[in-house]
Amino acid sequence: MKSILYLHGFAGSGSSGTATSLRNALYEHGVEVIAPDIPVMPAEAMAFLRQQVADLQPDLIVATSMGAMYAEQLRGHLRILVNPSFCMARLLTFGGMGRKPFRNPRQDGAKDFKVDKDMIAQFKEVERHSFEGITPEDRDLVHGLFGDHDKRVNCQPQFKKAYGTTHFATFDGEHYLNDAVLKRSVLPLIKQLLAL
Repeated sequence: MKSILYLHGFAGSGSSGTATSLRNALYEHGVEVIAPDIPVMPAEAMAFLRQQVADLQPDLIVATSMGAMYAEQLRGHLRILVNPSFCMARLLTFGGMGRKPFRNPRQDGAKDFKVDKDMIAQFKEVERHSFEGITPEDRDLVHGLFGDHDKRVNCQPQFKKAYGTTHFATFDGEHYLNDAVLKRSVLPLIKQLLAL
């Protein structure tokens, strides 16, 4: 059975609508979609995700927004980065600190979390390592998908500078995915990469 590791965005969880839609769409193809809750603090999140990848050895990593920022650093694995947010520290600095609600239920039952200076400092440190050590082989493993109408994040220039335009594509959509965008833009690429 082939497997996908799905990494959700900021304030999300593994029970997001995107994860559920991917599971439903790929079940008939014998693909398991694993979608863990990513730890809130970036240093813990990066260590957690490296361990997940080492343990699971997924055939493909599909990641959105903040999750795509983390996934970019998971070298040596086939990855689709959807609307990656390589500037979380800046977004949070100007987006306000304090308690924020999770958008989806978390396995630990947590309803909210705190954005503070420590979290922003940790994002800065993690982001400092974005695009480090990219080899030609790794460049071939990374695909970037960007919504034409994404008003929240635009990291297309950073992606193109690091990875070029060979595996760069845009889609008719916004920052958050919906079933129509998944069906039209994300699933065809998944099926192509996994030879489904």
